[in-house]
Amino acid sequence: MTKGRLEAFSDGVLAVIITIMVLELKVPEGSNWESLKPIIPKFLAYIFSFIYIGIYWNNHHHLFQAVKKVNGSILWANLHLLFWLSLMPVATEWIGETHFAKNPVTVYGIGLIMAGIAYTILENLIIKNEGENSKIKEAIHSKFKEYISIIFYISGIVTSFFYPYIAIGFYYASALLWLVPDKRIERSLKED
Repeated sequence: MTKGRLEAFSDGVLAVIITIMVLELKVPEGSNWESLKPIIPKFLAYIFSFIYIGIYWNNHHHLFQAVKKVNGSILWANLHLLFWLSLMPVATEWIGETHFAKNPVTVYGIGLIMAGIAYTILENLIIKNEGENSKIKEAIHSKFKEYISIIFYISGIVTSFFYPYIAIGFYYASALLWLVPDKRIERSLKED
């Protein structure tokens, strides 16, 4: 199977996720600067989640630049990833509405780690489908960023029960690792 429909569907789902998140932001009640104060936590949560969705979109795009074909397992793995990402608007609204309370921050972290696991499953199935000698296997030989992210997510989830703002710091640190698109695949493709 070709990858075009999978990419188009994924792009559409991610666009809808961002749209849902921004629609949750409400216009302030007044016209003075003070009226912005109540929406600051929601806006910060939106920015944070927008960055995460952007990171996944960017890396998903780079990943599929190296893919030649897809199969049913890859389609389901991609849906698995999109499922976890589709929960982001709910978690975003919850942490913004509750001003980063511990339970919502915990749920947010669980969503992040599950999306990370889903992305790793997708990567592994793509490598299996493309073959052990493929460019993508060659490009993704180091999993350093993936392992560090998992450590940050677990640390954030554990910390969220006691210090939710520190937990958000762990989640933010993981996002910083991925802000620059995954160059491993770009370098591998340039060598062709």
